[in-house]
Amino acid sequence: MSDSTPESDRDPDADREQLDLPEWDDEYVERVCGRLVHNYDLEKDRVVAGERFTMYGRMELHSQKHVLHPALSFGHHEAHEHLFVTRTDRVDDATLDRLVDLGHELADEWIDPDEEHFSTDFTFVVIAPTIPDEVAERVESFRDRNMLKYGFHGHYEINLVVVAPETEELAASEEATVEAAFRLWEPIESEKPGVLRSIARRLRR
Repeated sequence: MSDSTPESDRDPDADREQLDLPEWDDEYVERVCGRLVHNYDLEKDRVVAGERFTMYGRMELHSQKHVLHPALSFGHHEAHEHLFVTRTDRVDDATLDRLVDLGHELADEWIDPDEEHFSTDFTFVVIAPTIPDEVAERVESFRDRNMLKYGFHGHYEINLVVVAPETEELAASEEATVEAAFRLWEPIESEKPGVLRSIARRLRR
């Protein structure tokens, strides 16, 4: 009998040896890992600026145009995403403010702005027991995009996601394309653009 489990929702144990995946003592995060592992380099318990994150993921995408032969290329652009996942007993405005401030701090430290830099996303995911209405409203209306040298060096964006797995609730900012990976109660629709395709589409503009 063939295995009908969608590739995007497979148990990462099957690939753990080949991919050298960390193990999380958290069933929800473990299953999310199975959806992210083919697009992100994942780390466990990453500490950044004194803040500990259950999961850290990094994705990098390069795009360039070719003339006649791949060796003759131009228009090279780079897009990056840094994904930070944390658990908390309670999420409020102070939690979100702290993460947004961290995003701006990391943008100053981590981005090497030049003509080849197209975009860098800092996406923060908070796993909580519940999502207060005011938090959901703020997250869903949140947009923080910042041009670098008037856009000549690309831009960076801060994204927010808050998820309550036990109640199957999730709130995400508009550009947080990774949010589908955290909706374990829903299949990932194959026709819906994923993170890589969304960024690749932006790079081709």
